[in-house]
Amino acid sequence: MTDIQLYVIASVGAMIAGGINTLAGNGSAITLTILTELLGLPPNLANGTNRIGVFTQTSVAAGVFYKNGKLNPIHVKKYLWPIFIGAIAGGVLALNVSNEQFRAVFRFMMVFMLIAVLVKPKRWLRKTDSEYKPNMFIWIPALFAIGFYGGFIQMGMGVFFLIIMVLGMKVNIIESNAFKGLVIGSYTLVVLAMFHFQGLVDWKIGSILAIGQTIGGYLTARFASKNKWADQIAYYVLIVVLLAAIGKLFFT
Repeated sequence: MTDIQLYVIASVGAMIAGGINTLAGNGSAITLTILTELLGLPPNLANGTNRIGVFTQTSVAAGVFYKNGKLNPIHVKKYLWPIFIGAIAGGVLALNVSNEQFRAVFRFMMVFMLIAVLVKPKRWLRKTDSEYKPNMFIWIPALFAIGFYGGFIQMGMGVFFLIIMVLGMKVNIIESNAFKGLVIGSYTLVVLAMFHFQGLVDWKIGSILAIGQTIGGYLTARFASKNKWADQIAYYVLIVVLLAAIGKLFFT
């Protein structure tokens, strides 16, 4: 297989990953597999390189959601800082510690997430409760933890984020996805710079994948912003993503 053929396959996979990331999460499971298994990058280099597409895709998707009235930065900014600080801390750890051992625990975390998604599905289809006041003594540590995880490994961060926002903060799933794009795009730029200065970013390969991820993110965000069934579709995509991830982790 020629390099051009490899890059075409990688770009198509990245576009699918960008769509999955925008509507649910765990698209990095696809892009990291492409980077390590198809293109032969070592894990730490793949982890850094993957951040290019994550940044471009989430930034573009957040912009589309904002343009279509699904994202209010003022409303969500109070949730941003603990995630951002956690992501920087996780990025620092990722530069110094291999995340391969952590991946062994990842499969059991996916099972937990699937249970959380399947129990009382109506919670995932409700509108945002603007009157709800979360206990910040609980949710600040939770947001810091999810930021730390995103900075460290990224894969699956979107699913964790949706669980916290939809079930914990009582925010609508599409609005949560919009906020997710803003948050991840913000901290990924900093984490990407950290990886770059450690020589852990392949800009050529990462940029090729980023084109596909960004196209997928843009098209999916546009669809989700305008389709009246977007809530239900996002919920079912989330279930499929988790089932596929669990199947891959346990049976391959």
